[in-house]
Amino acid sequence: MAPSFEDLVNEAAAADVSGWDFSWLDGRATEERPSWGYQHLLADRLSGVAAALDIQTGGGEVLSGVPTFPPTMAATESWPPNVRLATARLHPRGVVVVADHDEPPLPFADDAFDLVTSRHPATVWWGEIARVLKPGGAYFAQHVGPRSNAELYEFFLGPQLSPHSRDPEAEAEGARAAGLTTVQMRMERLRVEFFDVGAVVYFLRKVIWTVPDFTVDRYRGRLLDLHRRITHDGSFVAHSSRVLVEVVKPSGSGLAY
Repeated sequence: MAPSFEDLVNEAAAADVSGWDFSWLDGRATEERPSWGYQHLLADRLSGVAAALDIQTGGGEVLSGVPTFPPTMAATESWPPNVRLATARLHPRGVVVVADHDEPPLPFADDAFDLVTSRHPATVWWGEIARVLKPGGAYFAQHVGPRSNAELYEFFLGPQLSPHSRDPEAEAEGARAAGLTTVQMRMERLRVEFFDVGAVVYFLRKVIWTVPDFTVDRYRGRLLDLHRRITHDGSFVAHSSRVLVEVVKPSGSGLAY
């Protein structure tokens, strides 16, 4: 017998959502990956610098998959459960994990790093990135793009005029305003498929900015509607968007902060 709506929701509501390991969703949801292979490109960038910083590292899942770190490697994270996970993963490999509030200023000196990286940062403070980069240094990241999972959040919230803006052109303008030069802003849209309502509950509890006020109790009625839809259709399909970002701080730049 297939699990009931209550069973699926209760199981997902009780699951641990710390860190950025999505293995709980194996067999319950799928998401296409961008063609560029961010972790492989990240490893290549890190192998060629002396000092690097990974911002909003989560539980260190992505960074820990890199085979070789530069002599100086630091990471920041704000959520205490993720700080603990990142510390356990990364400290044994010589990475300094710093608890940070994800708001300016970054807890590092000017011109401290050859490379700053991030995968899916919730906020991007271009002025701070520019400040901590050495002249000639680069910011290399994968960002969540505009209207990522719009089908999902609009199912709960209704039509949204300008949600989750994260437009590559706007981000390029923000980088330029901080004195940085854009090398690339490459976007792809990717198919996401949820096979049961529990997978949606887990995802919304973990990726909290998708439906910012989400709780099971608040949205129980819509969750039941979604359960019936998935039962009828076999899945719920949405589309994420991802942007490969690379900007550089010009050599000899005299940036004002």
